[in-house]
Amino acid sequence: MARRYDSVCSRPRYNTRFMKARVYVSFKSTVLDPQGQTIRSALTGLGYRSIADVRQGKFFEIAIDAGASRDQVHRDIDAIARDVLTNPVIEEYRVEFLE
Repeated sequence: MARRYDSVCSRPRYNTRFMKARVYVSFKSTVLDPQGQTIRSALTGLGYRSIADVRQGKFFEIAIDAGASRDQVHRDIDAIARDVLTNPVIEEYRVEFLE
């Protein structure tokens, strides 16, 4: 028998107001980016001759509970980006906060 989930608690709360953090991770400028070079080469082959360089990266969007302390959230997201989402030897990151 199929089970129905009618309880509000069993579903994610999409209508709750929350803050978002966006973390952009990319290779440091001193690190070669073979995937970016391949993309640039493909674009040149497609006729986009003005493209001089392509650097690829990763993007993370993190939802944060509205009740969280703003200062703590900034510290937590910075720690997550630095310690979990990037390899600090070859990558750098940038964080944006959206209200």
